Amino acid sequence: MSEHDDVLLEVKNLKTYFALDEGTLKALDDVSFEIRKNRVLGVVGESGCGKSVTAQSIMQIVPKPGTVSGEILWHGSDGEVIDIGQLDVEGEQMRQIRGNEIAMIFQEPMTAFSPVHTIGNQLTESYFVHGKHNKAEARKRAIELLEDVGIPAADRRIDEYTFQLSGGMRQRAMIAMAMMNQPQLLIADEPTTALDVTIQAQILRLMKRLQREFGMAIMFITHDLGVIANMADDVAVMYRGKMVEFGTVRQVLKAPKHPYTKALLRSIPNFSLDKQRLEAIQGTVGMPLDPPNECPYNNRCDVATPECFVAMPETTRFADGHCVACYRYTDIEEGTLE
Repeated sequence: MSEHDDVLLEVKNLKTYFALDEGTLKALDDVSFEIRKNRVLGVVGESGCGKSVTAQSIMQIVPKPGTVSGEILWHGSDGEVIDIGQLDVEGEQMRQIRGNEIAMIFQEPMTAFSPVHTIGNQLTESYFVHGKHNKAEARKRAIELLEDVGIPAADRRIDEYTFQLSGGMRQRAMIAMAMMNQPQLLIADEPTTALDVTIQAQILRLMKRLQREFGMAIMFITHDLGVIANMADDVAVMYRGKMVEFGTVRQVLKAPKHPYTKALLRSIPNFSLDKQRLEAIQGTVGMPLDPPNECPYNNRCDVATPECFVAMPETTRFADGHCVACYRYTDIEEGTLE
């Protein structure tokens, strides 16, 4: 059990595997972290690191032939602790949690919204599916939420279809749908990736405001460390299905202990430095298909040692809560490695 009393969600030894003809694809392999009430957890890493699969595993919407094991402990408002991983994915209890207590914003709203139903129909449906039946009240709440997320003329827009909205407006409508039942946890899977930078900033400000107003927690998935610096309280760094570093945003961004985190930070454009080129990370993440028991970052790491190719390092947890899975964290911490 976590040392914090305000924990909302605990993930312990989460494994999400896909049995393929070529072998077992280990999208998530022994991932553990926690999300605390009224805080934003930023999940970062390159494409293919397992960020979206983590969200799908929590929501129990992993596509077949995926299988999920480990503990996903939900601390409900009534004080009961429920292991989501043990629930029937199509059962009543899971449906009450999904969309009601935990809601999700998808990366591309056009694939999440139905093109043949109005925005209003889709917002109110998420209201009705959780046992609320007053149509007038549902429509009123939907209009209020559309106004709240910054959609003008909401009483007219509610009867329009998604193809009639711009990309930014669709993302706002997606946020409104996620907020229909005032969830305790909002999972946002790269919600600003397809938007231009001006709209991105507006959406991020909107999400921070809604978090304060509704007192909810957010799991914010992104590959943009600049967004994490502005949005998050805590940060989880993922690499090829593993959680390699976890801590507060200050711990991870100001004093990183893992070479992958340091490489990500070096690759951010910094106009205050006299650099001609960005410091890109050489190589690619690679497919976690029957991966050997070793550090997944070893073939791209500048400071790897022979033991990094022999076994996956254990996760070390420090007194301040900072966690890292690296054999050389002491050298990195002492500054003997750059």
